Amino acid sequence: MKVGFIGLGNVGSKLAGSLLRNGHDLTVLDVDAAKVAEFTALGAWHAESAAELMRDNDVVITCLPSPAICEATVTQMLPEVTVGKTWMEMSTTDVNVMKSLAAQVQAAGGAVVECPVSGGCHRADTGNISIFAGCDRASFERVLPLLTTLGRRVLHTGDIGTASVLKVMTNYLATANLLSISEALVTMKAAGMDMNTTFEAIKISSGTSFVHETESQIILNGSRDISFTMDLVKKDIGLFQQIAEDAGVPLEISPLMVAIFDDGIARYGARELSPNIIKRLEDATGLSVLAPGFPAQLTDDEPEEQGYEVVPTGRAGPLAAE
Repeated sequence: MKVGFIGLGNVGSKLAGSLLRNGHDLTVLDVDAAKVAEFTALGAWHAESAAELMRDNDVVITCLPSPAICEATVTQMLPEVTVGKTWMEMSTTDVNVMKSLAAQVQAAGGAVVECPVSGGCHRADTGNISIFAGCDRASFERVLPLLTTLGRRVLHTGDIGTASVLKVMTNYLATANLLSISEALVTMKAAGMDMNTTFEAIKISSGTSFVHETESQIILNGSRDISFTMDLVKKDIGLFQQIAEDAGVPLEISPLMVAIFDDGIARYGARELSPNIIKRLEDATGLSVLAPGFPAQLTDDEPEEQGYEVVPTGRAGPLAAE
């Protein structure tokens, strides 16, 4: 199976790296010529356009920063979509855009799998990230060998659109946790607590979480670098808020989170690293929340393993396969 990959950014480069590392015939495309050169030096091919990539490959994967860029890219690929071609979308995107683009690809005879990822760049780098896959069961089974190379835990979520909705939900929850962790750390600092001890107290307690065990380390180090920026957070939580509004759910926490990140962007810029949302509280209190012994960047200390399909709790078998 020949695979094309568009989007060699913070997450995409690591996902594409997993394919290349595991021996897949890979062709890449990105606006960053240096990134393309990095991959071709490792054995990948390169394409000049999205249309060329779709024409010459069986599967084309996109991992792009916004729904608008994704839409423009798929529009370029559409003339080359035929029966037997598959488009896999690994971005966090708008569900309505996803459904519209999927319908166009399917009308041209192609198959579509929306497969956003969750778990951080450090896990994308080792092929241990989690993947949600929205599509028909036949398409899911056809690309499962690729999905289990790209990630460790693969959940078939249902039809096109379901993965996008669930992915946005998980980013909303992660952001809520980042904000509560920021408040907790600054408050403990103000109360005179030792920050190393505070970190361990949270980690071994009912207050712990994936976000604490990863992003809190980067906050305390001071680098604040998880390769994710405030504008991307704002996009994701804004998509979640829109889902709630469309469904008529009167959320209370979500609008406040959007307002907090609007303020963070106004203060520090759209491309500021997302954990630096804590600076709003550091600036307000005059405190600096730092501690020795924490890494500047996250690394995945779990060995790379072959992925597998996750069966939802309470179900006898995979979705649409029972």
